[in-house]
Amino acid sequence: MESKSSLAPLPEENQNEDQQFDDPKPSSASAFSSKPIRPPTKTSSQMYSPLDWKGYFDQEDDVCIPDSNDVFHVYTAGKEGPVVFCLHGGGYSGLSFAISTRVIKEKARVVAMDLRGHGKSATENEIDMSIETLCSDVQAVVKTMYGDDPPAIVLVGHSMGGSMAVHVAAKKMLPSLAGLVVVDVVEGTAMASLIHMQKILSNRMQYFPTLEKAIEWNVRSGNLRNIESARISIPGTVKYDDAQQCYRHRARLAETEQYWKGWYEGLSDKFLSSPVPKLLLLAGTDRLDRALTIGQMQGKFQMIVVRHTGHAIQEDVPDEFAMLILNFISRNRIGPRGVEIPGIRRPSQPQA
Repeated sequence: MESKSSLAPLPEENQNEDQQFDDPKPSSASAFSSKPIRPPTKTSSQMYSPLDWKGYFDQEDDVCIPDSNDVFHVYTAGKEGPVVFCLHGGGYSGLSFAISTRVIKEKARVVAMDLRGHGKSATENEIDMSIETLCSDVQAVVKTMYGDDPPAIVLVGHSMGGSMAVHVAAKKMLPSLAGLVVVDVVEGTAMASLIHMQKILSNRMQYFPTLEKAIEWNVRSGNLRNIESARISIPGTVKYDDAQQCYRHRARLAETEQYWKGWYEGLSDKFLSSPVPKLLLLAGTDRLDRALTIGQMQGKFQMIVVRHTGHAIQEDVPDEFAMLILNFISRNRIGPRGVEIPGIRRPSQPQA
């Protein structure tokens, strides 16, 4: 004989709260008498919604270069200490350094620049991305911001920005340069990859109906592994196309191929000859070429391999990246007057 169950049927998940809890009788004190509240599930659009930079940087500014129509957009933070001047990679933006800035600005100042043809910067010729032009841009921005008495500067460059930082350092273009940090770029690997770059650029998704979809694609494709960082930085790498009524990549990298070789050729020797303390951050051990291997064995620079991260180390593990930068500053006693900054932990032993 069929027996009747004494259990009430569970409410459907799509019922609203009033439908689920419309019993007029007073609630029982029993812990089992009511349905526990289930945490809301985030939709895809919520998970990949853009985040404002204001929670990370202190302000944004346009730096107008005298005697030209070039305007470079910068994000800044911090009030004391040396200036950590950040140069992003090709196709990225200054917002690539947003989360790490939240930590760095407690001990130093940060300037993250949108390079020519990227982010919110506006220049007369966005396709002229020769290494000479890019380096002159950095020099002009520093000169415009700080005049003839710039503070101690630590140049931090990722990928293409790393090659810029090396060239600026090797050419002694910044008189107050006190340190050089290069993030995941070495000459050998970069030169070998150039023949594949056009294919990589053409195979990536070109158009996005919303900013959320652009962020989601960059995370799901593995370009970035940190969703929070992607939600901040990716909006700065795309622009709305009125004709196509969608978003597309801001940087026209495919049109700059003639300059790619100049970014990386001779990079290792220039890095080793730069007359300032140097740190090379790598995402893998297989990326050192012969010149760097010999230089590292001779103690000419500090090298740290950052595990469990992709190419964009500063975005994938921003807190670890920030501490590596601050430890580098402390180790080399870099400050406004070349002295150690109080409160920054110095590493107990050199990291290799």
